[in-house]
Amino acid sequence: MLTVAIRELRPLIREPFTLVFGMMQPLFFLGLFGPLLVRTSGLGEAATLQWFVPGIIVMSVLFGTSTTGANLLQDITTGAHERMLVTPLSRSSLVVGRALKEIVPVIGQAVIIVAVSTPFGFEPHAASLLGIVLLAVFGVGLGALSYALAMVAGDNPYVFWMVQQSVLFPLLLLSGMLLPLDDAPGWMTVLADLNPLTYLVDAERALFAGNAGADALYGAIASAVMAGIGLGVAVKGINKEAR
Repeated sequence: MLTVAIRELRPLIREPFTLVFGMMQPLFFLGLFGPLLVRTSGLGEAATLQWFVPGIIVMSVLFGTSTTGANLLQDITTGAHERMLVTPLSRSSLVVGRALKEIVPVIGQAVIIVAVSTPFGFEPHAASLLGIVLLAVFGVGLGALSYALAMVAGDNPYVFWMVQQSVLFPLLLLSGMLLPLDDAPGWMTVLADLNPLTYLVDAERALFAGNAGADALYGAIASAVMAGIGLGVAVKGINKEAR
C-alpha cells in the first residue's frame, strides 16, 4: 500500500508544478470573485474572506482529487496498469495506495491557499487542522471514486471526462461553496441537502473560524462516508477487473 502511494507521488515530486496548476482555477475564483463578494456582502474584507476561503480550499480539493483518475487512464493506455495487476501486491493495496497519495496534495493546496489569503485578513484557527484532516479523508474517497471511474472508462478517456465534468460542477454549485444558498428556491435547497459536499463546506467554514460544533460533526460524517464508499467501489472495481 505504502509502496503504491510512494510510486504515485514520484511524478508530483518531480514536477511540483502540477500541484500549482491544479490550484489555478480556485485561485482565480479567490482573486476575481472574492472582491465582488466583499463589495456585495457589506461585511468587510476580513469577514468575507473568513467565509469564502474555506470554500475555495474545498474547491481545490474537488478539482484535484476528481481528476486523478486521469493518471490511471494513462497507465491503462501504456499497459502499466495491467503489469501492476500481476504483481504480488493485493488488489486493495493498489487502490488504497493510489487514494492515500491524495493526502499530500490536499494538505499542500490547503496550506498554500491559507498562506495567500492570510495577508488580506483571513485568520485560520487551531481547529483548522481538523478541517485539513477532514479534507484529506474526503479527498481519499473522491480520489478513489475517480480511479473507479477511470477503470470503467478504460480505453475511452472521453467517458471519464464527460462523467467527471457532468458531476463536478453541479456538486460545486449546490454546495454553497461560492454563494450562500439561504435564499435558494426549495428544489435547490433539497438538492443541496443531498449533496455531501455541502456538509464538508459548512464544516470547513466552522473549523477555520474555530468552531468545532455540529457542522464539524456532520462534515466528519460526510467525509467518512465518502471515503468508505469511494474505497469500497474502487476495490470492488479492481477485483472485478483482475478476474
